[in-house]
Amino acid sequence: MAALTAFGALAAQPEAARAFDFFGLFGSESPPPVSSDAIAYTTTVDVAGGDGAIQSAVTEASSLVSLRKDPPPDGDSLARRASNDFSAIVDALWGLGYYDATVTIAIGNAAMTIVRPDAAAFARAANSYRGRAVAPVTIRIDPGPLFRLASIRVVDGAGQDLAVADRVLRLKPGDPAAAADLRAAGARIVDFFRNEGRPLAKVLSIAPVVNHATDTMDVTFVAAPGPVAPFGEATLVGPKDFPQSVARSFLYIEPGDPYSPKAIADARNSLREIPAVGGARIVEGKTLDPYGRLPYEVDVEDRLPYAVGASAKYSSLNGPAGQVYWEDRNVFGGGERLRLQADAFYAPPWYVTATSVKSFSINDLGGRISASFLKPALWGTRNDFLLDVRGEKVSTSGVGFVGYQAEDADATAAIRHRFSQFTWVQLGVEGQTGVATDSLGRVNYTLVGVPASFNYDTTDSKLDPTSGVRLNASVAAFPEFLGSTLNFGQFKARGSAYWSVDPDQRFVLAGRVGIGGEVGPALDEIPANWRFYAGGGGSVRGYAYDSLGPRNLFGVTGGRSLFEASAELRIKITDTIGIVPFVDAGNAFSSTLPNFSMPLYTSAGLGLRYYTAIGPIRLDVAHAFQPVPGSGPVSVYVSIGQAF
Repeated sequence: MAALTAFGALAAQPEAARAFDFFGLFGSESPPPVSSDAIAYTTTVDVAGGDGAIQSAVTEASSLVSLRKDPPPDGDSLARRASNDFSAIVDALWGLGYYDATVTIAIGNAAMTIVRPDAAAFARAANSYRGRAVAPVTIRIDPGPLFRLASIRVVDGAGQDLAVADRVLRLKPGDPAAAADLRAAGARIVDFFRNEGRPLAKVLSIAPVVNHATDTMDVTFVAAPGPVAPFGEATLVGPKDFPQSVARSFLYIEPGDPYSPKAIADARNSLREIPAVGGARIVEGKTLDPYGRLPYEVDVEDRLPYAVGASAKYSSLNGPAGQVYWEDRNVFGGGERLRLQADAFYAPPWYVTATSVKSFSINDLGGRISASFLKPALWGTRNDFLLDVRGEKVSTSGVGFVGYQAEDADATAAIRHRFSQFTWVQLGVEGQTGVATDSLGRVNYTLVGVPASFNYDTTDSKLDPTSGVRLNASVAAFPEFLGSTLNFGQFKARGSAYWSVDPDQRFVLAGRVGIGGEVGPALDEIPANWRFYAGGGGSVRGYAYDSLGPRNLFGVTGGRSLFEASAELRIKITDTIGIVPFVDAGNAFSSTLPNFSMPLYTSAGLGLRYYTAIGPIRLDVAHAFQPVPGSGPVSVYVSIGQAF
């Protein structure tokens, strides 16, 4: 065995090599113009055996390549640039597991190697091209054998073995001894101990021993797990424009709680739920306090106080739509949010089943004006006040089936109590008055009642969850003694779950179930906009929005209950591209609870996902197995975020 060494001393020319010109995209860029003031050059990489991974690694590491558009003033400067490349290229090759590689950087016959860094000859050769031609710089790589792991150990500072599962290391004898993989394994070892509640865990060293005779490596990770320690006190820095008590109410970690990296991540996400917060950074202490707890600092950044936006879209099913909004995120200096929004969309009469540009009338426009106000952390508690006011004219007609039309005004005031970042309950009062018309007739109504809701969410992402569950349930009672024109009650519940099949989260199973029911008046006495319907991009894909449910001779009437279910397999093909086969099922029923007296409508399809920093861009194509008016052979949906 021998200690880990640098590259071998030989600089022999490889007999078989593949040349790569990386000045641009294989000649798509021109080198800097020839000049007497600088030395323009091109860079060619020759890799013995033509290994593409080696070629890419060397290209990314080389400053000769990255600085090619900035020609040096003289040959000495180009020689220094080439000399600086050796350590970076060596590190890149070690990162792939090549520990006996040979690197030569040359201009013609003037060559430099690690053991023979003849910079003077290289500089003279470069200067000979000044003002005459582009200097051809060649980086020659003879990678030598790929080294493989022989043994892997994890020990403490005293040399005692530590129990770390193979699934954490993700290394085994026979694997390439790539330095990058060893560094990644070291990071996973630290994460493993931190997830055990040891916040000060670290890897002290990675000790490799290379055997050049057998092209193998023995590697030992020396780790210091550190003590198990709970959280200590939090020190808040910021915000500047609203009280710290508001931010602290969204910090659910209490002194003495068990330490975990997930709790830190959850705390950051919780703080970002405050509309006035632009960012949150949590810095863990380097040492424990006198009580053996981990102190930490929370840096809360203020968000820009105002936002304005607009959007427009067009659907072949639902026609044009547009939206404008204005938002103040710190209305009274307490982190309050006020959002004013106006929407316009196509809303033809309820009995219209087909539309065209020629038949369009300004009277067919619908709209919605809304205002929402949020006061977070009332008096520094975990209670929030919410006020929502809305007026609208809506229609589900004009999509190939007879639907309904409604005009209403609604106001809701509620108190929400947050138990944790995962759980909240909400109780309020709501009043709505309006008129709804469909094939069952016209209903003028007033509803005054008490809505309550419950939410539980342990998912790891709002737009692209890969683990956890979401549960949401709501119930609303509108009795006549409060001023309602009919005794009416409604409940809704929806749950979804997400499970990663593999540790890299490239295969995720996702499922969703929704249910709803109504009690009180007969179906034709319930306003059409309060009945249940199925169909659409957030329901049963492949069917038009609200096109599923009980029907009469004229069209869909909606129901008093609802059942929906979906299942998806989310497959990441690359880091940015994924596919999602899915199946959906659902229907609305005339009974108080889903009794499945009517068949479930089903659909299936395939989705394409493009993963971005803000979330996946979703394109779903779905086929309805039991066609109804308003559904075609396939339906296409495009949005940001997963379907559920």
